[in-house]
This record gives sequence, structure tokens and C-alpha cells, in this order.
Amino acid sequence: MSAIRAAVFSPSNQWHEKIQTHFPTHPNRSINNANPNLQSNRRNPFPCFSVDASKSPNPATPLTDTTPPLVVVGSANADIYVEIDRLPKEGETISAKSGQTLAGGKGANQAACGGKLSYPTYFVGQVGEDAHGKLITEALESGGVCLDRLSAVSGAPTGHAVVMLQSDGQNSIIIVGGSNMECWPERISDEDLEVVRNAGIVLLQREIPESVNVQVAKAAKSAGVPVILDAGGMDTPISRELLNFVDILSPNETELGRLTGMPTESFEQISNAVVKLHKMGVKQVLVKLGDKGSALFVDGEEPLKQPVIPAAKVLDTTGAGDTFTASFAVALVEGKSKRECLRFAAAAASLCVQVKGAIPSMPERKSVLNLLQSP
Repeated sequence: MSAIRAAVFSPSNQWHEKIQTHFPTHPNRSINNANPNLQSNRRNPFPCFSVDASKSPNPATPLTDTTPPLVVVGSANADIYVEIDRLPKEGETISAKSGQTLAGGKGANQAACGGKLSYPTYFVGQVGEDAHGKLITEALESGGVCLDRLSAVSGAPTGHAVVMLQSDGQNSIIIVGGSNMECWPERISDEDLEVVRNAGIVLLQREIPESVNVQVAKAAKSAGVPVILDAGGMDTPISRELLNFVDILSPNETELGRLTGMPTESFEQISNAVVKLHKMGVKQVLVKLGDKGSALFVDGEEPLKQPVIPAAKVLDTTGAGDTFTASFAVALVEGKSKRECLRFAAAAASLCVQVKGAIPSMPERKSVLNLLQSP
């Protein structure tokens, strides 16, 4: 049986490997898992991290039970890509240069990023019992993500998105929620919440019902587990209830403006908008600024700015924000300073935009480290 290889960033800034035990599968779930013959270790609350080593670029190694995983709770989509020279005008039909369907969705993207960065990563979400669900499952497995809490539901199709990719790498996206928004239980199971409580850090987004995010964030907060909420997804205000349980809110410029009702065209305007979020109770705000880099605002402190790390060529920006947020989370749970976290995430995002697709573009740890070490 194979498992995930993890590397942990120590306070001395040296990378070293750690070992994680195998975990049991819960019998009462409809689960997509590559290995039906999972071993069990009742001393650890997490299911086993199991992938097919023949398919995975990150062959797995068991990790110690002292390595708390990244737990991503969120969406999984089949991204239907169409490559076009420009967006169609109203009432106009244009031809696409090519089209393909790839695995994506903000939750799955972030989980795949964690797995490809060789950190033990756990995905809690839902797919339909269809071909798109299989596509997503296989993509996550090949990235080294534990799927013991990924459910296949019969009452809704797998979520999907139409991604209109223009020749300059920019994209426009239309999302169909499907199983991401439907068929969730009214109360999240104790098994799922136990995984959350034992995580090292929890990542949420806004492509699943807010009631799910509230339950997960509350469980994490009660156990002292940091929660990062990516603001991408629903175009609606975030409830104060959810914000009360969030440690870091991560919007991009557009989302920041939408959440605060304030302009975000200059850094000064962005700073003023963040102050409004601080007054709403959010102590840390991680703002993604596209080609202008990123900035971390901690209430009462000077903001930390991180310039973009230039990419050799921008082919597709899809998934770049998810790569940045997930990479930041991985670096944070591994003990890096906030400035190091920003730089690590910037390097990962720079590599992401050089490859087409969302999950296919998530970089491996070795590539990120090589970029950080290059002159």
C-alpha cells in the first residue's frame, strides 16, 4: 500500500521528511477510494492517505501521527475548457480553437495543490455518481489527496464549470453547482467533523452551502485549528456567524470590493477596505492582487507586501488564486513565517499560470523550491 510523502519546514528553514500512519475508512459512506483493502490504525482519527503510486507524481510514504494534515472542505467541478480569441458579444456565436474537460473546483484545486506539494491533505466534499465525478476522483488520487471523506451522491450531478480561456491567459467562468450545493446533510457527520478537529489547518471556500462552512469552521475553532476562508465563490455577503470562526479571510481585489462595498483600485483603497473587514472582526486578511502580487494585513500591524514572481509565460490563470491560498496554508501549517508563506505561495502561483488547466497546473514541491532558490 502506498501513502503520501510529506516534507515539513522546520524553524531552522531546513526541509525534512516525516512519517504518517495509515487510517481506517468509515463503513457508512459512499466513498471514492483507489484502494479497497485499507489498513486500520485506531490510534489515529484520520483515514489513510492512499494513492496509486503508478499514477502519482508524488508517491506516498507513511507520515507520523504527529503530522496534522491540511483539511480542505469544499467544491469539486469538472471544468469544461473552451479556448477562444475573445468573449462573444450578446447574441453572437463564435468558434472555439479547442475544448477539453479537466478536473477543478476551488476545493478540489486547493486539495490537489496541498497533495502535489507533498503535504498530507484531506478533501471533504461531494461528487455525483457520474463520469465527471470519476474524473475528479482520479485527478485527486493522482495528486496524492486522501479521499476517504469524499462522498458520491445519487441525488445530484457533479458540479461543473464552463471556462472561457482567452489567448492572453485570462478567463471567464460560469459555474453550475450540482452536488457542491445539493444533497449535503443538514448536520455534518461526527466523522467528518472529527477529521476537522484533528487537522493542522482547515481551508474553506464559498462554492458550497454556507451552513456547511459554518459547521466546519465552528468545529475547527472549538479545537483550536486555524481556519482560512477563500472568499471566492458565491456573490453574496459572508455572514457574521461564519466570520466569527475565521482566522484568515483571503479575497482577491474584486471580492474585497464586493464584500466591503468600497473601491479597491489602489493599495491605499485596498488598505481602507481591509480596515472595514477588521472592524467586522476579521483579524487577518490575505489579499490576492493578481499581477501586482499579494499582501497580508494583520490588524494592528503594518501590511506585508509580496510582489509577483514573474512567470516565463502566462498560459492560463485558472486556479492561480487557489494555488496561492493553498500554498500559503501549507507553508503556514509547516511553521514558516508569514513573509516566507507569502513568498512560497507566490512561487507556486507563478508556476501554476504556466500550465493550462486547474488541477493539472498545480506545481510539485520540488519545482517550487527550485524556483525559490533560483537567482
